[in-house]
Amino acid sequence: MTDKELKRLRRPELLEILLAQSREIDALKEKNGQLARQLESRRIELAEAGSIAEAALRLSGIFEKAQAAADLYLESVKARRQEDAGRDAAAQKDAACGAATEGLANEAQGI
Repeated sequence: MTDKELKRLRRPELLEILLAQSREIDALKEKNGQLARQLESRRIELAEAGSIAEAALRLSGIFEKAQAAADLYLESVKARRQEDAGRDAAAQKDAACGAATEGLANEAQGI
């Protein structure tokens, strides 16, 4: 409204306009509060998402180290098995040689 139109209005009409504006201000304040709460909620969600991503990266590092330790353990187990297999083969050869030697010794005594 222009100033001229406002000057022509009567007191009850002006009060009605003021009351309508007051209601609109109250509604806008409530809407502003809701939007502020939503914004704060989003900020918290973003902060938590950042924390979750950071935690995932840390866990990834932990899992990589655990995998490296497991790989190292498996390699040592395989090496030990190969060593044990080599010892078993040598022991079998020694036993076979010992048996052959005993057999020859027995034959020699029987001659």
